[in-house]
Amino acid sequence: AVAARNLVSAQEFAKTHDIPRAYGSYAELAAQDDIDVVYIGAIHTQHAPVTTMMLQAGKPVLCEKPMSVNSREARQMISLAKEKNLFFMEAIWSRFFPAYKKVREILDSGVIGDVKLITACFGMNVPNQLESDLARSEAGGSLLALGIYPIQFACMVFKGEEPQDITVSGHLSKNGVDETVTIVLKYSGNRMATLISGFSSDLANEAYVYGTKGSVKLPFFWCPSEVVGPDGTHEFPLPPPGKPLNFDHSTGLRYEAMEVRRCLQEGLKEAPLMTHANSLQIAGILDRARKEVGVVFDQDKE
Repeated sequence: AVAARNLVSAQEFAKTHDIPRAYGSYAELAAQDDIDVVYIGAIHTQHAPVTTMMLQAGKPVLCEKPMSVNSREARQMISLAKEKNLFFMEAIWSRFFPAYKKVREILDSGVIGDVKLITACFGMNVPNQLESDLARSEAGGSLLALGIYPIQFACMVFKGEEPQDITVSGHLSKNGVDETVTIVLKYSGNRMATLISGFSSDLANEAYVYGTKGSVKLPFFWCPSEVVGPDGTHEFPLPPPGKPLNFDHSTGLRYEAMEVRRCLQEGLKEAPLMTHANSLQIAGILDRARKEVGVVFDQDKE
């Protein structure tokens, strides 16, 4: 089944993807008894209220990133999922790609030595018509849309360790949201991560992990199909799409869906590769970065 704020939109989506039922409101979907899990892909500001609605209705939830506008919402959502004893996960699809598994294997093998530095950037020249990405009222800006990917990558490589210091610099768009932001995370043992997000220009959109003995390069790092390691390039071709895609490498969404299915079958309430603690750490860094560059959303005032 599929639901949207507009029944016509839901029906068109259902027709395109051969989905038997379409609803013109999220509440109608929440009221159905035969739903195994709900994926929420609404705009940022709707993630918390729609997730709350579905959890209250007893539905496990996979919520698109960022799962909330701020840490307060994230804590409330996680608390509700635990209270209801339901599976809940933030849909950071990157972590479930085969290429990410390969990165973790390379790092754990010690072949590049001790990790000292991570660099990751994600930026694109966004035309003005993408209003939801640029509107303050819809929690727009490069950090929540793109910056979450470099942040989650650094958090994964450093295995959830809390940074000792966070330095942020950036500037705002004419709409009052962050346009370009640089974040430096400083960790114990003289380790660092330098992360960039932006909506003003096309960046390299790559991630690098530098160790004392070698390095790893991850092109297209938010949805990668290859890893360049000390022993060469490892290819992980994505399945070909059956229909036109709206975003790059979207057939890779299946990997997080497969993991959610496994978790539900095994009775897990959170995914080992994307835990609630992982989501709270990422939300905290995003909060700090937004505060430093001066982006305040209505949800921050509640």
